[in-house]
Amino acid sequence: MKKLVFLVSVISLTLVSFIGKAQLIDEKNVTVTMDLQPVLQLNMTTPDQTEFVFDEISKYYAGIIKYGATILKVSSSVSWDLYAVGTSTTGTSWDIQQAYGAAIGGNSTNVIPLSALELHQYPFNKYCGLGGAVPPAVAPFVDYSNSFQVLTQPFVAVGGKNAIYHSATPYTAPAVGEHYIQGTKGTAVGTDFGAPGGSYLTAQPVAGTFSDYYFIIDYRIVPGLPAVFPLAFSGGAAPVFEGLTPPSYAEPGVYSMDVKYILLEDQ
Repeated sequence: MKKLVFLVSVISLTLVSFIGKAQLIDEKNVTVTMDLQPVLQLNMTTPDQTEFVFDEISKYYAGIIKYGATILKVSSSVSWDLYAVGTSTTGTSWDIQQAYGAAIGGNSTNVIPLSALELHQYPFNKYCGLGGAVPPAVAPFVDYSNSFQVLTQPFVAVGGKNAIYHSATPYTAPAVGEHYIQGTKGTAVGTDFGAPGGSYLTAQPVAGTFSDYYFIIDYRIVPGLPAVFPLAFSGGAAPVFEGLTPPSYAEPGVYSMDVKYILLEDQ
């Protein structure tokens, strides 16, 4: 019995000595991957339909303004551009929903340019390629931050100031020198082209202003008398008049168009 106890004790000492010289290790690996998906999110607060009813001579002369009709809120993980585009079935003129009788005389027309709609935005486009220090107040008008033109007599239109960018292919971004709400065509990031990633939820605005991710949009239509839409111009550095030339004038009726707001990665 004593011998058995002695042998067990020797075996125990031998195992301790072995572990001290070579430690046993076991391991398992987990591979961690990260997929950064680009996120572009545009929140819009606006009525489903914005109506302009011209039923008084004064409204034809002075036009109608819809203040704060649309509010845009941007969140993005990438540099981005934002623009508005007017479009319709034809891509050039308003759609006719209802005609009030037959054409009146030989000078009336139901072809009304999409550029008859004007926009005004606040705040201005800080990434339009002009350094971002001040609103772009001279042609080419690369955003909609300029105040609506005052209608004086005799009236001389300033072409392209607030007329909406319009296109039959609304997902084709405006060219350099055309209206963007924020950013412009070009791949640089900063005060020259695309706005940097961020969100209206966290971006802190400069005192007395909104952030670079929050915009208020006003609308205006001025038919004039006769209804020739004297402020309807194409965009770009050399705006072209698209309204009607007297004795032509717009026929009475109900017309409609779509305004799309496109948020896209800086291109």
